[in-house]
Parts: sequence; structure tokens; C-alpha cells
Amino acid sequence: MSKLSYLEVKNISIELGEFKLKDINLKVKKGDYLTIIGPTGSGKSILLETIAGFYKPKLGKIYLAGEDITNLPPEKRKMSIVYQDYMLFPHMTAFENIAYGLKKKIKSKEEIEKRIKEICEILNITHILKRNVKTLSGGEQQRVALARALVIEPEVLLLDEPFSALDVKTKENLRNLVKKAVKEYGTTVIHITHDFEDVWSLADRVAVMKGGGILQEGSVEEIFYKPSVNFVAEFVGTNVLKGEVIGKDENGLTLIKVGDTVVKSVDMGNGDVLISIRPEDVVVFYGEKRCKVKNIRRRGEVVEITLDLGGETLRSLLTPNMLKTLNVEDEVSISVDPNSVRIIKSLKQKISYKN
Repeated sequence: MSKLSYLEVKNISIELGEFKLKDINLKVKKGDYLTIIGPTGSGKSILLETIAGFYKPKLGKIYLAGEDITNLPPEKRKMSIVYQDYMLFPHMTAFENIAYGLKKKIKSKEEIEKRIKEICEILNITHILKRNVKTLSGGEQQRVALARALVIEPEVLLLDEPFSALDVKTKENLRNLVKKAVKEYGTTVIHITHDFEDVWSLADRVAVMKGGGILQEGSVEEIFYKPSVNFVAEFVGTNVLKGEVIGKDENGLTLIKVGDTVVKSVDMGNGDVLISIRPEDVVVFYGEKRCKVKNIRRRGEVVEITLDLGGETLRSLLTPNMLKTLNVEDEVSISVDPNSVRIIKSLKQKISYKN
């Protein structure tokens, strides 16, 4: 096992009926927070439950702190798992639910109460400990589930979309509480999510899955700003455009011609290149007429603008207030910070860029 990894999934393959996980490799450092994203049916939950010990892989190994745990039962793996539906015991109080697993490890009533008090103070649920869990809100139930998972001080915390059934404000509060709790306990986390806010708020690293395999794994910036394949770019909503490096400006920034527009990048490149630009980093304004507004679409609290740069399509996210004078077919200009224009690769390298 790599000296740098604490949890290592090595060449794991598993068959469950027609579904297969194939050649999965992951390395997670101690204390890291890894999020796994991907479309429904990509195998995220199966991978998590294989790590937890609920499924035995056909091929490959799982290591924790240098120990081969591939054939260990779930209760011997020093892991806790939290699902989106809480899975609390409905006939018990919040305290009894949290204490359930702890009682198997600790006999001292005083020590049990001490540990429960500590984690409940972090998660702000000391005031509901005597209540039956059926009387709790969704956010309170999820905090009880998290407390139950963390109180036994697992080596690895596995989260399977734990916030998906909660409202936006409750999600935000829980993210902050989870961040505080795992930092306090030094817990290593693997978190499956469909919500990119979870990724931006919590993750150190991200893995993108599709069809039972991992397409790309890296830092949050690498996944969202330098996707390695088309599917990843489309899934995380990044613009990927073809451009031509035409030189450098007086500050040494790379000048890239994209359609009829020139953008600047901090990255180095030559000839024809692929670049990525996050939609939220594109500023649209009336000025030099360089591109045309092709579509305007409301997306919750933001508005997505589709622009034609003269053969290349670019999406921008704006606030509704900026739309007061903007219309389809308007000619506008764009501005993008050079730090947000990332060169993915040179097209002359003949590297395949496909799904």
C-alpha cells in the first residue's frame, strides 16, 4: 500500500447481476474528505458498501492503515455508514440511538454519557436527547444518525447522500456541523453526493464515476476546472472550448483566440488547444461586440446565458438583476479572469478527448 494513503481500494471489481464495478482504484489520505459524484446508476453506493464490507469483491483488495481488510466483516472494519434515510430505531430516544453502537465498545455508563455529550454539543442536539426520534425533524434525525456514526470514533465515515432529503437551509447548517465534527475527530470521510455544494463546501478530493468505473479523480479544482474527458466536463457543468494560442501579452499571459474572441490564461500552451472555463467565471457586459446572446434560461437563483463566440458556444451564469437590459440576439462582450481559463491539453498531442 502507498505510504501516502490511509484507505486504499486497489483494482476492485465486483459483479451484482448485470451490474459491474470494474477495476476501481482509490487512495485516501488520513483525515481527507473525498466526495464521489456521478449519475444515478454509476455504482457509487455499491462502491461505498463494498468498502463497508457488505459486498465481497470478485477481484482486488481493500487496505486500511496498511491492513488488508478485504475479507473482514463490516463490524470489524472500524467504519461507520450514514444513509439518506437515517435508519434510526423508531422505538428509541435520540440518546438511545446514539448510544446503541457505543454500548458494544464501552461498558462504563459515565464514559458513554461523556462521549455522547461531546458529539451532541458539536452537532447541537443536546436538547433533543430525551425525545423519541419519531418526533424529530428530518434535520434533527440526520444529526442523530451522524452522532451515532461519529461517537464510536470510526477510522472512516461513509456517507451515502445524507443531506439529499433536506431543505436548502438545513443542508447548509448540516454541512457546517459535519465539517466541524470530522475536523474535531480527525475522521477520514468518503461522501457520495449529487449536490455540488457538498463538494465545494466539504471536499478535499473528488472522484467522478460512470458505468461502474472511475473516470477522473483529483482535487476539486482539477475536476471542475480541468476535466479530463467530455463526460466529466458536461457533468460538472464546465465549458470546454477549442481555441488557438496566438501569443502572449505584456504580462506573459497566454493569448487564446476562441471564435471571434480572445481570452487570456495563466497556463502555457501552443497551437490548437482545448480550454475549460467555469460558467460562473464569465462576466457579460455591453462593450466591444464580440459575441451574441443565443439563449437565456432561468435556473433557480441564477440565469444561464448561452453565447455564440463565432463557432464556439459558451455558457455564463448571471444574477437576475443583470438581465434587466439583456435580450436574446444582443451583441455583447465577455471578460474572464486568466486564472479561470485553464488549458486542458494541446490538440497536437493527439490525445483522445471523448466520453
